[in-house]
Amino acid sequence: MSILREQIFAYLRQIPHGKVVTYGQIGAHLGNRHLARAVGNLLHTNPDPFYYPCYKVVSAAGALTDNYPFGGIRGQQKLLEAEGIAVINGRVDLATCQWQEDQPKSVI
Repeated sequence: MSILREQIFAYLRQIPHGKVVTYGQIGAHLGNRHLARAVGNLLHTNPDPFYYPCYKVVSAAGALTDNYPFGGIRGQQKLLEAEGIAVINGRVDLATCQWQEDQPKSVI
């Protein structure tokens, strides 16, 4: 597993129950917000969506993705709602459910 992939998947394990993050937020955690697209591509290699909860990753606007590899938008929505996260018109309210980590950021 590449170092970038390892760091992304380790970050997914830290997201608290009932919270989401954005692709750019993961990139920023890794030291470069512009890694958002690379983050999305690597999430498609997720071997276990429950151990590595990639369903908790949404766009910067809070939108779910048609490309969610485990059932598309409907699959992602079901998993988010199971955690108590409201999904309205394919979006979550980042103001209420985005995780704001308070730990230092790593740099790759």
